[in-house]
Amino acid sequence: MSVRINDVAPDFTAESTAGTIKFHDWVGDGYAIIFSHPRDFTPVCTTEFGAVAQLADEWKKRNTKVIGVSVDSVEDHQKWKRDIEAFGGNAAEFPIIDDTSLSVAKAYDMLPADYYLPSEGRTPANTATVRTVYIVGPDKKVRLTMSYPMSVGRNFAEILRALDAVRQTDGVPLATPANWQPGQDVIVALSLNNEQAKERFGDLDIKLPYLRFAKAPK
Repeated sequence: MSVRINDVAPDFTAESTAGTIKFHDWVGDGYAIIFSHPRDFTPVCTTEFGAVAQLADEWKKRNTKVIGVSVDSVEDHQKWKRDIEAFGGNAAEFPIIDDTSLSVAKAYDMLPADYYLPSEGRTPANTATVRTVYIVGPDKKVRLTMSYPMSVGRNFAEILRALDAVRQTDGVPLATPANWQPGQDVIVALSLNNEQAKERFGDLDIKLPYLRFAKAPK
């Protein structure tokens, strides 16, 4: 069964490079990002883990924890971390989950429709679409999902921008327009009429009757 936006993110207990993690407890009262990978010591994934490590201060500023999932053991993860840190130039301090059982990949419906898991000689191609990103809110509900093929490296600047947009609009009648960046105007939801929107968000820039912009609340 697929994990959809607004579903409660499946809870799990797993071993990781930071010890045993019970996911919901680990998330705490902030946001979390799960980003998954088909195997350790793979080229694209090494560049991605390096990018996540470089953004450590940005995640912290946003009260957001990041956690990696890879279908190998903690022992392999610890060895792989040395490559990640050598390539990216930053310490990879976020936990990486041991998902040799594929229990997390299955709980989050990360596997391709035609996946095949041999008992021996498993390759990254067998778990090709374990390349998914989930943003999870403080209420443990899924706010956003993205899935990538093996050949396309993820743009973590976009993931950071999406996180900012989620946090800007979470629980309020606002949305962000195409290509929005933090600090730019936001769209007021149609659940408010013009008077209600002005009272709550100030002056409106009405482009169309159904497209009304306002300054982004701080």
